[in-house]
Amino acid sequence: MAHPVSLKFPDGSVRSYDAATTGAQLAESISKSLAKKAVAYAHEGVLRDLADPVGRDGGIEIITRDDPRALELIRHDAAHVLAEAVQELWPGTQVTIGPVIENGFYYDFARNEPFTPEDFPAIEKKMREIIARNRPFAKEVWDRDRAKRVFRDKGEAYKVELIDAIPDDQDLKIYSQGEWFDLCRGPHMASTGQIGQAFKLMKVAGAYWRGDSSKPMLTRIYGTAWADQAQLDAYLHMLEEAEKRDHRRLGREMDLFHFQEEGPGVVFWHAKGWKMFQNLVSYMRRRLGDLGYQEVNAPQVLDKSLWETSGHWGWYRDAMFKVTVAGDDTDDDRVFALKPMNCPGHVQIFKHGLKSYRDLPVKLAEFGNVHRYEPSGALHGLMRVRGFTQDDAHIFCTEEQLAAECLKINELILTTYADFGFTDIHVKLSTRPEKRVGSDEAWDHAEEIMSGVLATIERQSGGEIRTSINPGEGAFYGPKFEYVLKDAIGRDWQCGTTQVDFNLPERFGAFYIGSDSEKKQPVMIHRAICGSMERFLGILIENYSGHFPLWFAPLQVVVATITSDADSYATSVVDKLRAAGLSAEADLRNEKINYKVREHSLAKVPVILVCGRREAEEGTVNVRRLGSRDQESMTLDAALAAFAEEAQAPDVRRRRAARSV
Repeated sequence: MAHPVSLKFPDGSVRSYDAATTGAQLAESISKSLAKKAVAYAHEGVLRDLADPVGRDGGIEIITRDDPRALELIRHDAAHVLAEAVQELWPGTQVTIGPVIENGFYYDFARNEPFTPEDFPAIEKKMREIIARNRPFAKEVWDRDRAKRVFRDKGEAYKVELIDAIPDDQDLKIYSQGEWFDLCRGPHMASTGQIGQAFKLMKVAGAYWRGDSSKPMLTRIYGTAWADQAQLDAYLHMLEEAEKRDHRRLGREMDLFHFQEEGPGVVFWHAKGWKMFQNLVSYMRRRLGDLGYQEVNAPQVLDKSLWETSGHWGWYRDAMFKVTVAGDDTDDDRVFALKPMNCPGHVQIFKHGLKSYRDLPVKLAEFGNVHRYEPSGALHGLMRVRGFTQDDAHIFCTEEQLAAECLKINELILTTYADFGFTDIHVKLSTRPEKRVGSDEAWDHAEEIMSGVLATIERQSGGEIRTSINPGEGAFYGPKFEYVLKDAIGRDWQCGTTQVDFNLPERFGAFYIGSDSEKKQPVMIHRAICGSMERFLGILIENYSGHFPLWFAPLQVVVATITSDADSYATSVVDKLRAAGLSAEADLRNEKINYKVREHSLAKVPVILVCGRREAEEGTVNVRRLGSRDQESMTLDAALAAFAEEAQAPDVRRRRAARSV
């Protein structure tokens, strides 16, 4: 008999069990109904098979299929069933790896003839058959010689290679579902039947074995799986909406930007797109000016020695663009780099001139153009580029000011997101990564301060802002807050960050003179709100589906004529709109009005004012709003007043309201 262990349950109760007790037996000891619903259990937060013995003391949770944590198991098991289905249908196909990914799973297969989407119906049918068999998942631990022999005899050369890559101190786990088995870390649910029927194969792609282009090309089949059909349907609907909202398509339709092969990963902004970009910059400038930030600009190209001092050369050298010039002057032989971030330049600006504690906090902001190498396969419109603009700022402050400054940044970030319609926000505190600089004492101190700030953020929001800890995901120089916003169709986007840094000021010898007339090292806070301005604009395009609020639209009003009799009136209307601060154009073409309205609606112009002979005689306009079939006749003066008011940015409106109080 094994030794007794003490287990703590979610309700706080502590019970003693034999260490050999399995998760299934634990569930049975609580209730038979729980045992029927259980798919796994968690020991100290780590998911385990129901057949695993508990082994030692710790916190215990029984995981049922409706637990959010079960979703990863559903997808993991679905990947195994996909592999079995493929091998049943096409014997001789080799299976390689099949991990869970965001919203689904994939499996890579080695086969002479690649799979195509036309194979999906047969594969899905076979998967449903396997699930219906409801075979139990059973785990065994094999020695290496046996595992390699069995997989080699099956013709699974890739599995043999995987076995050789597993460290000697790790068990080789083999999971079977009936006669089919696979090498896998686990865990799995109790049986294939618990996967359910809410799954769908999505697409195929080529993938090099182990991501190495010198190795064979495999076929990757992607799938998605959910706890029930309603969740699957919601996800598929979201994908349909995402395709309609794709910023690359809308960028073409709205004539905002384009990409081309001669400039991979950099944006060619068209006039309307650049206007929108500048609208965003202008908004951020106003917000920062109100809060005492100083806008600066650091050089684009700097000697590599500066990046060596900062630590970026050692950490991010492979992602940096190097610049060398071979000339007669020995100075020209130096190695430079296009800046991948703005922080070292801002430290140099802070250091220029003596700073007193009375000067702190010093807030330096820059809309800095940076470059980072991204593999060509990773580039994706505005969302993933090689050259982009950061709405970057660095705050140099004392330790006593740190918490208050982080809370001010939090307020700025949240109100900025709210101005763009984002109110569902998740703030994550990312703690020390395994590879980092700085002492443990400095990390302890920084994380303690940040934890306190996180608690304040949650308390001040009244629970409306979600908060959590993201272990091990901090920057190499300090812990950070990550701000994740949810868009109109439910997707999460990580945008803003607040990063505490005790290391960079020390590396560069930055200091201020304290109240005791001694040199003191400042704390440096790295802060971004949009993150990448290009990416944030891509998010906005997709969030609004191009239907921007009037204050942010690059072209706000088009005045379209019905007949040439109204041309001069339409031109005068445009002049008055522009005088009122609106971006407006006239469409005087000899085309039918329905054609004009349809064309400008496709280009997502928020307001179309239609003018004919009657409107010219009466001094009125016919108002048509994007997305609405309704029409409204207004006097020109009323329309000008209404649109001028609506076109005021939220921060300008707040500032005006504050003055009037």
